[in-house]
Amino acid sequence: MSGTARVAAQAKVNLTLRVLEREASGYHQIETVFQRLALADVVTVRAADGRSLDTRWTGPGVAPDLGSVERNLAWRAADAYARATGWPGGFAIEVEKSIPVGGGLGGGSADAAAVLRGLDALAPRPVGPAALVDLGSRLGADVAFLTSPSELALAWGRGERMLDLPPLPEAPVLLVVPDFGVGTAQAYDALARHRVRVPLVAEAAWRSPRALGSWIAVAADAVNDFEAVVFDDHPALATMRARLAALPDTVFAMMSGSGSTLFAVQTGAEASLGTLALPAGWTALVTGTAGQQPVLVR
Repeated sequence: MSGTARVAAQAKVNLTLRVLEREASGYHQIETVFQRLALADVVTVRAADGRSLDTRWTGPGVAPDLGSVERNLAWRAADAYARATGWPGGFAIEVEKSIPVGGGLGGGSADAAAVLRGLDALAPRPVGPAALVDLGSRLGADVAFLTSPSELALAWGRGERMLDLPPLPEAPVLLVVPDFGVGTAQAYDALARHRVRVPLVAEAAWRSPRALGSWIAVAADAVNDFEAVVFDDHPALATMRARLAALPDTVFAMMSGSGSTLFAVQTGAEASLGTLALPAGWTALVTGTAGQQPVLVR
């Protein structure tokens, strides 16, 4: 077995995120709408005698802490694939990271999904997209979505149940990345302290794909349950979200995932980028909505 697979590990944003009941296991039920972005890390996978993972920062600014190999979600994805499929041998994985770390854009999950897709592209007996999504769901809701071919999807339960939705018109997306992250576990803990149960107020609005037929329709129902508690701890995020929402080109603005990245779906993000004043240490970049990129094998 030989060859090299190169995969665009695309980021995501949540166009809505409702945190529902907490299970006895400690996991929370969620309802979310995932949107894939063009912004991507680059993951290269090849068959090898041993097992290795090399991760390096290629994005702007100072390299963040990328953590240990053993805790890396891409490494766990490769191990899960090897165990599930009887992968004959080792693998060498290289990750060129440019998605902001710890910002709610699913960078680690994107890398994991890319590894699953890359290994399957090289495998003598590929398991195919459906089995890959099932593997991804065991690693996290974001991994399941980013492993799937969907550009836009409604997910619920733990995020492992997904309904593929017709893509929205392509749109530029302005991202604002603070100089701090928000831990997912900490965000859930803060939400639990503030609310015993999140009501299902917006659930019905997302049941029909027609409720997601345009960006204006999405804006009418877009909500993120984490915003209230995260903004309490970080008031600067609330201020910046309001500024993003007030930009002339903005359709709507909100926080992605449990934070800390803010995003604005726009009609002209490049123009807004030039007029946006940021706190010291914060960065802004322009990307866009996008479909899944194919795996390149050579």
